[in-house]
Amino acid sequence: MHEVDLAALDDNVFAQIEAALFRFGVLVFPAQRISHADQVALTKRFGEHGVDAFTDGVDGYREIQPVIREPGPGAPLFFGARWHTDSPFLERPPAVSMLRSVEVPPFGGDTLFSSSRAAYLDLSAGMQTLLEPLQGLYSRTHLTRAMEQWREDPERALDISPIEQDLAAATPHPLIRTHPATGEKALYVDENYTIGIAGLHRREAEPLVSYLISHVTRPIYQFRLRWQPDMLVIWDNRLVIHQAFDDFAPHRREMYRSTVLGEVPA
Repeated sequence: MHEVDLAALDDNVFAQIEAALFRFGVLVFPAQRISHADQVALTKRFGEHGVDAFTDGVDGYREIQPVIREPGPGAPLFFGARWHTDSPFLERPPAVSMLRSVEVPPFGGDTLFSSSRAAYLDLSAGMQTLLEPLQGLYSRTHLTRAMEQWREDPERALDISPIEQDLAAATPHPLIRTHPATGEKALYVDENYTIGIAGLHRREAEPLVSYLISHVTRPIYQFRLRWQPDMLVIWDNRLVIHQAFDDFAPHRREMYRSTVLGEVPA
């Protein structure tokens, strides 16, 4: 969206932005020179701030999470390179996420978005009926274990498959969730956090989860974003999933994220 100042929105323009977000799932705003305080205020227009599960925010702004990739050795493990929706393992996952770019590399670092709503609509009626009563199991513990393994030996191949303890402690949410504002349905599945299906043995759930992930990430549903400095992107986690690319070494990337607390998925 062009010719919009996100730091000075009246109620009418904000209502148009919110409606557009629910329609398209992702909105891109170039040339937005806004501060942490501006981003906090914009996030609050959509609802209560979500609590981040991985960072404590930046100094003075707990709601703003730094997403910074420094060049050179010692960079943290880059989990964003796998398809995911933000923090589905929470009881109330983020409804809306915002990411603001400050410094971007001269190449690489793109973000892909894929429409989980379009993917649901393309399922057969029989598959939709099959999935409707099922609950996915969402967990971050296997990723935490992989991070600890990587710190011990970065050269080792990561095993981020779930184990039985992860499945027992996972948070259940519907595999098909309904958007509270529009009533539209979408798949709620991803590579990072969906580790099973409630009521199914692991050997039964794995092929179905694998199929749904391959389906929701088909290129036909995707949009690729090439970042520019001073860009702010807003997406609805109930309508899209996303992944980033860790392909910009040896350059630096600095961004800041905020989230809107969502409802319990239904």
